[in-house]
Amino acid sequence: MTVRTGSNGAAGITPTVEVSILRSTPPDQSKRRSKGLQKAMGALFAVLMTALLVAAPAAQATTPSPSPSPQQFQNNISGFLRDDTRAPIPGVKITARGNGFEGSATSSANGSWSIGVPTQGTYEVELDTSTLPEGITLAEGQENPRSVTFSQTSNLSVIFAFGKGIVLQEQNLAQNVLNRLVAGLSFGLLLALASVGLSLIFGTTGLTNFAHGEMVTLGALSVFVFNGLGLPLWIGIALALVVGAGFGFLQDSVLWRPLRLRGTGLVPMMIVSIGLALATRYLYQFFFGGATQQLPGAQVSDVQIGTLSLSPNTLWSLLVSAVVIGTLGFVLLKTRLGKATRAVADNPALAAASGIDVDRVIRIVWVVGGVLAALGGILWAYYRPGVTWDMGSQILLAIFAGVTLGGLGTVFGALIGSLVVGVFIELTSLVLPPDLKYVGALVIMIIVLLFRPQGILGRRERVG
Repeated sequence: MTVRTGSNGAAGITPTVEVSILRSTPPDQSKRRSKGLQKAMGALFAVLMTALLVAAPAAQATTPSPSPSPQQFQNNISGFLRDDTRAPIPGVKITARGNGFEGSATSSANGSWSIGVPTQGTYEVELDTSTLPEGITLAEGQENPRSVTFSQTSNLSVIFAFGKGIVLQEQNLAQNVLNRLVAGLSFGLLLALASVGLSLIFGTTGLTNFAHGEMVTLGALSVFVFNGLGLPLWIGIALALVVGAGFGFLQDSVLWRPLRLRGTGLVPMMIVSIGLALATRYLYQFFFGGATQQLPGAQVSDVQIGTLSLSPNTLWSLLVSAVVIGTLGFVLLKTRLGKATRAVADNPALAAASGIDVDRVIRIVWVVGGVLAALGGILWAYYRPGVTWDMGSQILLAIFAGVTLGGLGTVFGALIGSLVVGVFIELTSLVLPPDLKYVGALVIMIIVLLFRPQGILGRRERVG
């Protein structure tokens, strides 16, 4: 749509202003294009989803289990053995006992070990000191055997300290804080990938989508299946992003757009999203099972960068997330599509009156949100590490916390809120038990909202 304004003055001068933002096409042509695009995208997504569901059992059968135990279990107790110089300690035997089960593992060349256990609960983990290399001993005060308990995760990490114990901890306190800070930035950025997509969807439609966690899970599960079929990792990741985009497109085409056209309220739509989340989550479990699987390169030894000791996956996650979010910020601020998206989020009626095709913008937002959620799920699978059927729902509250803390519907607010949540979760893991670190992040969100209800970058709105 092009709007021209002007007046013919005595001097014959005619000032003209043109407005053109995602112009609406004629109704018949727009409908034909929309139906054709929907059919093409729907067919592509249906083919990919059918391939995923059919190939899932084969992928599980061909992908080796990360656990050294004879039976594949969905829960793992694992860790890395490092001496006080951060060198790996191979060939050390570790045993886990509890709940009628006993299993053992031997640390590999990079110091990693993993024991699959049948159920979550409390286990006694013992390191066989007779298998330690000469000159290496457990730190003073290190409990061995020690009792460990699963919380809300299927992967439980157990760390054994070697060397001088308390003195070593004092020396490494600042280094541990720095390591956790960088890990928190990486975790916060991968949370931001999912949070930004959720915030875009909320801003343009007003929908609080509880099925967003399943969009996160789909990305990691897709990579696992494509890798199990023998495809190279980079092709599997690219196809997983396509699957994520197709899932977002299909959700809007089949479910949310028809509900919007019928005038369904936001609360009923939110309840529908909860039902969709539950149905999709248990569909994942039915086809992929409850076992924890690993993506290629998930279990790697840490690298030393100056005083930092971090996993390469953490560094890659930090870099990829920063590049993607920076690109998205540029698109939102500098392109016509970004300006149209912000216009729809601010006032859909006024945007439509200005010639913006609101439905097309919302459709694009769902596709972009699906891609970002799938990418966040892939990075989350490497960060944990592990792929499970409910991995997206495990961080759904953290995603919502980031969106709410930053300000509902604000993209950059979601970024800042997610960074705050991610850094706080990682830093509190130094002093809080693993099952309480997410609670601390939610407490911080509540405190901030008590003083600034609209969030960090949210705008005040009149109610009533």
